[in-house]
Amino acid sequence: MKDSNKRIIVAVTGASGAVLAVDFIDIMHENGIELHGIVSDAAEKVLELELDLKPPDLKFDKCYAYDDFAAAPSSGSSRFDAMVIIPCSMGTLAAVANGISSNLIHRAADVTLKEKRPLVMVPRETPMNRVHLDNMLKAHDAGAVIMPPVPAFYHRPETIRDITRSFAGRIAHQLGFEVNGFKAWG
Repeated sequence: MKDSNKRIIVAVTGASGAVLAVDFIDIMHENGIELHGIVSDAAEKVLELELDLKPPDLKFDKCYAYDDFAAAPSSGSSRFDAMVIIPCSMGTLAAVANGISSNLIHRAADVTLKEKRPLVMVPRETPMNRVHLDNMLKAHDAGAVIMPPVPAFYHRPETIRDITRSFAGRIAHQLGFEVNGFKAWG
């Protein structure tokens, strides 16, 4: 389903799993969704380390500086339909869960929650300690959907990209988008 009038904020933080962001961005782009990106400083390093990519390589329609508090995602009057933080570092999770807005990713997430818009957070850390779990519950109670990147195997993936693309499709489904080629159970 093409839905070019939908606008989503995609934030990429410094947790491992940059491929998850790339696959989600590709799927949304293929489906005609307008993507507004925010990439943290740490994410820039992870993108380079894991994939030899730089933020301009991501298929964002518009990208904002990590420290630009005057950017559109910092205001509830900017009409975005949802936000996805993928991958989500535990530091970002903690900031969002506790209402700390020290950069544009945190502020955009805070705005998304206060405006009662969908916020999907993809935390990448294991094992999780009590603080991580408490922060996930706080973010959930504030309205976020917590989706750790847990692979599904019922579709018999053959490559890592099969796994990451399937998970990216699950996020799209969570946001209400139909994705061509996404294999749901049943």
